[in-house]
Amino acid sequence: MSDIVSGKFVIQKHKATHLHYDFRLEMDGVLKSWAVPKEPPTVSGVRRLAVQVEDHALDYIDFEGTIPEGEYGAGTVEVWDKGTYTLKNRTDKMIEFTLHGSKLSGNYALINFKENNWLLIRKRT
Repeated sequence: MSDIVSGKFVIQKHKATHLHYDFRLEMDGVLKSWAVPKEPPTVSGVRRLAVQVEDHALDYIDFEGTIPEGEYGAGTVEVWDKGTYTLKNRTDKMIEFTLHGSKLSGNYALINFKENNWLLIRKRT
């Protein structure tokens, strides 16, 4: 299948109530976003829960800093990885893409298995 779309991605390490990683893909004019409770997979075959959350504005892609107590997402946010991605395939239940980042590089998939619950998987190349 040919590459169909390219865009930016970011993974923000978010030290909120619980440490998690916010995985964001530039799509449809917004940052489609998932909260990943454990560090994103760097090894083929590893699966991580990714809970889809609200879309974020594109300018949030460079955000680092502290969100004050009492505000949604309060805590410290730092960019863990960023780069570009190439979209390979997208359906309602699966998004396949290649990441081109400094920590994550290679083929990945997000697979929806229940409502807002997805699996983020590093695919074998």
